Amino acid sequence: MTLLLDIATSAAILFIVATGLLTIFGVLKIINFAHGAWLTVGAYCAVAVGQAGLNPWLALPVAFIAGSVLGLLTERFIVRPLYSRPLDAILATWGLGIVIGQLITLGFGRDVQFTANLIPGTMDILGTSYSAYRIFALVAAVVLGLGFSLLMEGTRLGLSARAVIMNETLARGLGLDTAKIRTVTFMIGTGLAGLAGVLLTPLTSVDPTMGVAWLVGSFMLVMVAGQSFGALALACLLLGGAQVIVSTYISPILGGVTVAVLAAVILRISPKGFARA
Repeated sequence: MTLLLDIATSAAILFIVATGLLTIFGVLKIINFAHGAWLTVGAYCAVAVGQAGLNPWLALPVAFIAGSVLGLLTERFIVRPLYSRPLDAILATWGLGIVIGQLITLGFGRDVQFTANLIPGTMDILGTSYSAYRIFALVAAVVLGLGFSLLMEGTRLGLSARAVIMNETLARGLGLDTAKIRTVTFMIGTGLAGLAGVLLTPLTSVDPTMGVAWLVGSFMLVMVAGQSFGALALACLLLGGAQVIVSTYISPILGGVTVAVLAAVILRISPKGFARA
C-alpha cells in the first residue's frame, strides 16, 4: 500500500511542478527555462513568510502573486520580442533563471533553508500510516487538474487560449487580443510555478539552485505530454511511478534520472509523445 501511495503522490507532485511550464508552452509555444527559478522564488517566499513569523499558508498567495508579477515583467520585456525566435527565447529565459538564482543568493545567502510543514503528521490510509502532507499534495493536484479543465472549457479566457493554440492567425483575425492572452497565460504559468515552489518546501530543503533539478524533470514531462494536461497527468503517473519503483528497489541515484531517461526513450519511439497525432 505504501508503494502505491508513493507512486500516486509522487505523480501528483510532478504534475503540480510541471503544470506552469505546460501552461506557457501550450499557448506561447516556447519552453520557459526560467521555470526552475520561479519555483525557487516561490520556495523563498515561504522562507520569507516563515522568517516574518506569519502563518505559513500565506506563502501560497504571496508566491502566486510574486510569480505572476515577475512573469508579467518577463513576458513584456524579455519574451515578447522573441516569440518568432523560440530558440532565442529559450536562451533568454535560461539566462534569466541564472540571474534570478544569483539575486536570491545575494538576498538569502547560499545556506540551506527549511520551512514549516503546512500539514505535519501522518494519517491512516487503509491501515497504513502515511504522510498527511503528501496526501494533501495528491488532493491539490486533482483540484488543480479539475480547475484547469474548468478554466479551459468553461471560461472566455480558456476558450480564447484554445483558439490561440489551434490557430493564432485565425484567432487574431476574429478579433481576439492575442497579445493580452499571451501575457495573461504567461502570468498564470509563472504564478503556478511560484505556487508549486511553496508546495515543494515541506518535501525538500530550500537553496538557490533547488529549481534546476525540477526544471529538467518538468521539461521532459512537458515534451512527452505536448499541449495536453491529460497527457501530462498520464506522463507523471507512468514516469513518476517508474521513478519510485527504481528508487525503492534498485537505487535512489538511478531513480533520480528515471524520468529523463524514459522520456527520452518515449520521444525516440514516438516524437509526439503521449499527445494525439
